[in-house]
Amino acid sequence: MVHPIILCGGTGIRLWPSSRETFPKQFAPIMGDRSPYQNMLELFSGSGFDAPVVATQKDFRFLAEDQAGEVGVWDARINLEPDCRGTAASVLCAALTVEDDPDALILVSPIVHYAGDAEAFQTAIRNAEARVRKGAVVRFLDGITQPQISSAKILEEMVAEPRSGGVSALPEREDDEDPHGQALGMTLMRRADLLAAFEDRAPKMLKICRKAVEQGKTEANTLTYGAVDFAEIPNHSFEGDILKSVKGALQMPLGGPCTGLEDWSSVWSVMDQDQNGVSAHGGALAVDCRDSMLRCEESAMQVLGIGLTNVVAVAMRDAVLVADRDHLAKIPGALEKLEARKTPHAREYPRYHRPWGWYESLIARDRFQVKRIMVKPGGVLSLQSHVHRSEHWIVVGGTAKVTVDDEVKLVPENGSVYIPLGATHRMANPGKVPMYLIEVQTGTYLGEDDIERYEDIYDRC
Repeated sequence: MVHPIILCGGTGIRLWPSSRETFPKQFAPIMGDRSPYQNMLELFSGSGFDAPVVATQKDFRFLAEDQAGEVGVWDARINLEPDCRGTAASVLCAALTVEDDPDALILVSPIVHYAGDAEAFQTAIRNAEARVRKGAVVRFLDGITQPQISSAKILEEMVAEPRSGGVSALPEREDDEDPHGQALGMTLMRRADLLAAFEDRAPKMLKICRKAVEQGKTEANTLTYGAVDFAEIPNHSFEGDILKSVKGALQMPLGGPCTGLEDWSSVWSVMDQDQNGVSAHGGALAVDCRDSMLRCEESAMQVLGIGLTNVVAVAMRDAVLVADRDHLAKIPGALEKLEARKTPHAREYPRYHRPWGWYESLIARDRFQVKRIMVKPGGVLSLQSHVHRSEHWIVVGGTAKVTVDDEVKLVPENGSVYIPLGATHRMANPGKVPMYLIEVQTGTYLGEDDIERYEDIYDRC
């Protein structure tokens, strides 16, 4: 069995506004109805793969769990990091939770978009697996540059140098200069060789990471590393700092186009395009455009592009990006300027995900706000009260179980309930389908910090 470790971190701000700090690209439906994270889970759920280990930050626990459930990957193991300590810490801690077998095969992968078919991917992994079991380390390439060169041919061309203490070193070349494709950061190696690489390059990390794993808290399929020990881990890059000690690593393509979705230009490169190199998504129409991407993610909005060349235009309900494709690298700096103006759109996604579901603000004006709320089956909001606002709830889908002070009742679809200012209240979804409601808030202050919690099944009190 191959043990996949999915590095599900990062902010993906180069894909703003579809990806933001509170809802990064790995969870956003960038390439279709499913997120890159969900596509990777399915890719690693075939024959020959053990349950994937997902390394992500604790803020994204419920997103990672929910999205895995949505694609039927119920056995995914979610490893939560208290803070960001670099990819080396993510890989090592995750590897320490894999079975304690030196010959166990570990496939380390960042979030990528694989555009080939699953069979070609499986074939590439199997070809690499045979070599790795003999002690080789295989790094995968995207296969775009020269897809006609087979994986087997590249493996025949590259011969691993003799190991020293089970560790070998990478060739002296830049990844981008590889003649067979660009390195993806996806690596297959034995568990013993991975640990040996850390022993060689960062020996102190092993002891600290073991303690962080041992002191972690496990709940169902989720492990939260010990915060005190995890904070002591040195910040290193797995690719840049640790794999430097691996000699003669073999390199081979995945058998299909693959990209790390670094920016909108890389997304454009793998999207379907017309004869003029134009990709249009959602409610977007391009007229007399060339080498451009128009993307609309709001069903009630229409984007029309006329005479554009080399342009990326991405429209959401709350934010729009219009940029020359040659200037996409300036997005992070531009977002810093937005944040300096205290613009929440720079980092906050318009839909706010919570352990029980999500909510989005439809309209906010002086003294009132209208929200749409989804509570997943079994979801329960905290028992709470407000000092500055009252609320009206109208159920528009499913059935809500509503508590207002001492009264508990079921509110069916088309039913409504009033929450007076200061009343203790909560809502829950006791049904088997998602519950949707419209919430109308009125009052002198409508901020999210006007909440006093008394009970919460998600430990947020």
